[in-house]
Amino acid sequence: MSNDSTERIVAALRGRIAAASVGTRLPSNRELTLEYGASPVTVQKAMRRLSALGLIEARPGVGTFVRGIRPPRPVDHGWQTAALGSPHARIPALSSTQQTVSPDAIALHSGYPTADLLPTGLVRAAISRAARTASAVTRSPAAGLPDLQAWFAAELADAAAAGGSTVTARDVLILSGSQSGLSSIFRAVVGVGQPLVIESPTYWGAILAAAQAGVTLVPVPSGADGPDPDDVDRALAGSGARAFYAQPTYANPTGAQWSADRSLAMLDVVRRRGAFLIEDDWAHDLAIDTVPHPIAAIDDDGHVIHLRSLTKSVSPALRVAAVVARGPVRDRILADRAAEAMYVSGLLQTAALDVVTQPAWRTHLRALRPQLRARRDALVAALREHVPDAHVECTPAGGLNLWVRLPDTVDLPELVRAAAGRNVVVAPGTEWFPAESAGPYIRLNYAGPDPERYPEAAQVIGEVLREQVS
Repeated sequence: MSNDSTERIVAALRGRIAAASVGTRLPSNRELTLEYGASPVTVQKAMRRLSALGLIEARPGVGTFVRGIRPPRPVDHGWQTAALGSPHARIPALSSTQQTVSPDAIALHSGYPTADLLPTGLVRAAISRAARTASAVTRSPAAGLPDLQAWFAAELADAAAAGGSTVTARDVLILSGSQSGLSSIFRAVVGVGQPLVIESPTYWGAILAAAQAGVTLVPVPSGADGPDPDDVDRALAGSGARAFYAQPTYANPTGAQWSADRSLAMLDVVRRRGAFLIEDDWAHDLAIDTVPHPIAAIDDDGHVIHLRSLTKSVSPALRVAAVVARGPVRDRILADRAAEAMYVSGLLQTAALDVVTQPAWRTHLRALRPQLRARRDALVAALREHVPDAHVECTPAGGLNLWVRLPDTVDLPELVRAAAGRNVVVAPGTEWFPAESAGPYIRLNYAGPDPERYPEAAQVIGEVLREQVS
């Protein structure tokens, strides 16, 4: 008998049970088999379902009876308070960038590009081919697939062609996304209770990873040109920190890209202080108007720990990233990664390598630039027209986001709520500050879906803003 037959019997008996008094005896399973023309197995399934619903109770050797319906007892989870104790670290709440929104909303909050901007055909074909290889059923090495390690090393070596560091495949560790890499780096390099100098504002995921690792953050201000090397020098000296986390290329959220002079000055600071620069190169493949120049490419003595992800540019379903670290720090990070995750799926690594080594990958990146430029410029123009009181200090030369300053009088949480009520979803800038916010900001993703609706979104933001100040 099919599941439909089971459901038919359950429905019929529920009607009979609802009309009966508590304690009424039901027909035996044999009688029900004859009554409904069902198999004994189907009847048994139906009776188990009714029992699980609390509608009947079986008394062995006596029969099956209608059970009294009692309201469900509230489950008391209070015992867990003592078992868990106080949290080891105050983990920030789920980011607004991760919220799910209705399909008809104008989504400017996400941290990912829409599928239209991804090499979808390449990804699907690569996953299909990877599934037919040995990587689908074998364990990959702890440090990653050698060919993928070599690809990441070659990418950084190409950037260093004019002179600087010499990166080898052994220096590369493959990660399941840059977020897990940040957690490992902060645990292995900084340590619980130890200070880490960090830009402010900065990537909210780095703030989260630091909280999970129990790291103490030491913020330094960062603007359209990045942080001042003198500020970083003072922060390292004053705190005793031995690491500085930064995004020198198309920073999230500000969009800043460090100049060549600033990069050299910052490298000089960490060398002088005997510290590491943790370089998050998250937007390496999302250039628009400039070319990325990783600082790791000019580092010849292992002061720069370089982190690069393919998640934003290839596919969010292929969570593959790499950290480049030279010297003993490489082994320390690897030990932490192996303890937490053992290894990264070889299937995902094989698919990612397939994508980035196809000639069509470079073609895709070349075509991506004008698409990102058009979307960025459309959103900037819409803000200038409909939200004249908003200020975009930096028109980013790459990446995915605009960092928008609003008037000081704005009630930021209320503005975000009011905009969402009109189907425009934005991310409040408070999440990107490791300490107090420097002002009312919102972060807007110009690489999301429906770019033709950007003027509509800007108009809503402008209306909500005017309602607050009127």
